[in-house]
Amino acid sequence: MANVVIETQNLVKNFGKICAVKDLNLKVFQGEIYGFLGPNGAGKTTTIRLLTGTLKPTSGTVRVLGMDMKQDEIKIKRSIGVVPDEPRMYSNLKGYEFLNFIIEIFGLDKRTMHDRIEELSTAFGVNYLDKYISDMSHGMKQKLLLMSVLMRKPKVIFLDEPTVGLDAKSAKILKLLLTKYASEGCTIFMTTHVLEIAEKMCSRIGIIDKGLLIAEGTMDELRKLVKDNVASLEDVFLRLTATEQDILQIVEEL
Repeated sequence: MANVVIETQNLVKNFGKICAVKDLNLKVFQGEIYGFLGPNGAGKTTTIRLLTGTLKPTSGTVRVLGMDMKQDEIKIKRSIGVVPDEPRMYSNLKGYEFLNFIIEIFGLDKRTMHDRIEELSTAFGVNYLDKYISDMSHGMKQKLLLMSVLMRKPKVIFLDEPTVGLDAKSAKILKLLLTKYASEGCTIFMTTHVLEIAEKMCSRIGIIDKGLLIAEGTMDELRKLVKDNVASLEDVFLRLTATEQDILQIVEEL
């Protein structure tokens, strides 16, 4: 059986009286592309922030690569890559300065990384590394941030809506790269609202709604859950999180 790379036990995150994540129990295995789906406000981004150590849980545990987040946070962060939902970078740096900063922080081999940067720049059409980050569009920043993670080839990659802002070619290249990395043993945990991407790419899918994990499994397992052997992921998702009557009523009231 494959190694468990990401594991949570009874994970809870409260913001005041609001419970954003409720008793979340997850196991994600080495080499998996795990899709984490849910409506807006369901708890997806909060979960990723808990898994990557940028938020502290109210209760429960997070383990990544066999290490406890409470005890080995720095070791975990050195072994993972994170692409958040909003690119947050030092705006007063130029693109190449930001990448060199990442190389220094992680103590990476400069020659190897510069070769990787050149390869990724060609792949994603990045010809603006001499620009200041403050002058870049959202899509340009997204590519730069993706490059800063992909060039390192970390053991675990967390992506929160990674294709937002990307052109069609770059999104396709990213999907192929992630599939390649997973085949080489990298574990990928990603959220996306593009259900077609999740259906085609992900080994397993978890669906969260109102902080609760309401379904999890392969596409075949999810289809069995809704008793429809030909259902698309969109069909499964809507049946679990909303009814057709809800949708029709909303449209009629507009």
